[in-house]
Amino acid sequence: MADISKHSQTGRYINPHVGNIRRKPRDFFLWMIGYFRDHPFEKVPEGFSYPMPDKEFDNTKPWSMWIGHSTYLISSSGKHILTDPIWSNRCSPVPFCGPKRKHAPPIPLDLLPKIDYVLISHDHYDHLDRPTVEKLHLLFPNIVWIVPKGVKKWFQKQGIHRVVELDWWEEVDIDSTFKVTAVPSQHFSGRKSPDMNKTLWAGYVVESLLNAKVFYFVGDTGYNERDFKAIGEKYPEIDLSLIPIGAYSPRKFMAPVHIEPKDAVKIHLDVNSRLSLGMHWKTFCLSEEPMNQPPFDLFLSMKENNLDVGTFLPIEPGQKINW
Repeated sequence: MADISKHSQTGRYINPHVGNIRRKPRDFFLWMIGYFRDHPFEKVPEGFSYPMPDKEFDNTKPWSMWIGHSTYLISSSGKHILTDPIWSNRCSPVPFCGPKRKHAPPIPLDLLPKIDYVLISHDHYDHLDRPTVEKLHLLFPNIVWIVPKGVKKWFQKQGIHRVVELDWWEEVDIDSTFKVTAVPSQHFSGRKSPDMNKTLWAGYVVESLLNAKVFYFVGDTGYNERDFKAIGEKYPEIDLSLIPIGAYSPRKFMAPVHIEPKDAVKIHLDVNSRLSLGMHWKTFCLSEEPMNQPPFDLFLSMKENNLDVGTFLPIEPGQKINW
């Protein structure tokens, strides 16, 4: 099993397999002037659509609905869980600039079912959105928020105190309904430059104590050969995985912290996921690949690995699927 999280000599969290990832203004400048530019993508064929299985939806069984970006609404064991909720029009410290949402959330916050738990993978603005958090807390004050090490302090400043903070491989039983374990991811953190990597980043494995269903929320991550295999060894029966498939170009810049579809397929295989769903694409333009590229690249990788494309789906915002 992988180690618990580690700090550098400066007291900041690091990735055990690639070291201390800290993006500097110089790196973003080099990206903007084309220093990291990728080769042209294999063009998405005109009329391409990802093959979707024709399955009837049963609202009485566990289901998942993609809201957009890394936000999923999960229903299991009579409870509702949100992942990295963002309903804002921009993912930015200010509401008037920064990446703008490309599609509206398929359901307004006011019309959500009662939310019982929220999983936060890290504190970047596209994953920890203050306006959304504040509105959810107002609507559902009894939410249990599950966050990585160091992020609890941010919630306390917002007057939110039902917060569970976890290190990698730490677990918690919640309401005798779920066991939640924080698991390693390969990323970085910080809402402003001086705070870079002072809080942890994580994925989560959620095990139902009532129906034995297990889902894995990967969070933002680069790929390595150790962590995801370790997760798969500890949890040999994962029913659902929520895996990023977008924001991966240019690779020289993104690879340490954002997987591309072929890496997403590796994670799908490493954890032996029965069903995987794509996320972290289509909602905000954060990288250089065309917005319609991730599903096509995912399709190519699934075919290259001789896998059933119906086991890894890039569903549309608002689409519900049983798992």
